[in-house]
Amino acid sequence: QVQLVESGGGLVQAGGSLRLSCAASGSIFRINAMDWYRQAPGKQRELVAGITSGGSSNYADSVKGRFTISRDNAKNTVYLQMNDLKPEDTAVYYCNVRGVSFRIADFSSWGQGTQVTVSS
Repeated sequence: QVQLVESGGGLVQAGGSLRLSCAASGSIFRINAMDWYRQAPGKQRELVAGITSGGSSNYADSVKGRFTISRDNAKNTVYLQMNDLKPEDTAVYYCNVRGVSFRIADFSSWGQGTQVTVSS
């Protein structure tokens, strides 16, 4: 079983910055992809950014140039640096980690979510 713990959300004014963290622990043999999603009230969950085991990253068009995803493989942790935040970035942010457990079984785990609120 793989557990994820998120941190770093909060309230910030437009133009400000926040850094989210998501640490994975448990029966982890290998982590492949690590992604950040968000869900605003009344909207579907959407992919914000993702990063592969090799370090390749991708971003939603709405956050390109403002958000940066990174990972620390030694700590099984993924980060999301969010700069120049806008009110439309307000949402609950979730991390998703996919990989292989020590039982050589694929896993896909979700974090508990962290609230990001951007005031205008």
